[in-house]
Amino acid sequence: MKYIITFAVVIGFVSRALAQTDEKHDASIHQPAQINWQQGPASLPPGAKFAVLEGDPTKDGPFTMRLLFPDSYKVPPHTHPKVEHVTVITGIFNLGMGEKFDQSAGHEMPAGTFGSWPAGMKHFAWVKGETIIQLHGIGPWTINYLNPVDDPRQKK
Repeated sequence: MKYIITFAVVIGFVSRALAQTDEKHDASIHQPAQINWQQGPASLPPGAKFAVLEGDPTKDGPFTMRLLFPDSYKVPPHTHPKVEHVTVITGIFNLGMGEKFDQSAGHEMPAGTFGSWPAGMKHFAWVKGETIIQLHGIGPWTINYLNPVDDPRQKK
């Protein structure tokens, strides 16, 4: 009997601790139809849309965002100063590695595929069909084009 009462008391403390933990966290749930897409970001060629789901990709700290690309969208060769993590939600995302845009040197990533690549890796991308990717990492997220002419932030 003594063990049953002790067990019940322990379960009560654990349950109370878990309930307090849940109260401290705000759930963040994003249904596809409720995602607020915006034009941009300005660091990508025109036509892309994005939605920040968690954090702030312009600041230090974790973030999650989605990018929506129209059919045949291309991102010229570039690098990132931090690791990039991509999950393909819909469509086909293609990743090529190197300093020159060459679709024959790419890897097809259909919906459901996850990929990550190291900071500083020279790469480029293109899509087949309207494509949504989810990108997450540690901010700030930045993109550095190998050819400054490709950087849409430099165009007026």
